[in-house]
Amino acid sequence: MSPFYVKNVPTGERIVRIILGLAVGAGAVAALEGWLGWLIAASAAGIVLSGLVGFCPACALFGRKLRQRSAG
Repeated sequence: MSPFYVKNVPTGERIVRIILGLAVGAGAVAALEGWLGWLIAASAAGIVLSGLVGFCPACALFGRKLRQRSAG
């Protein structure tokens, strides 16, 4: 476990974040011209990054934690 963060996004949600983040980013750049498209794409990149890393700062702010599996 990393000393800097503890994963707080489950695997299924991570996959959804990556897929939807890529779709929103690509759609924003394709559909919107100028700085607004790039701003939305940058926001979507943050969502993709949280999916890749498994840590969401907003979820941590609200105290979200993953359930620990019991050793059995």
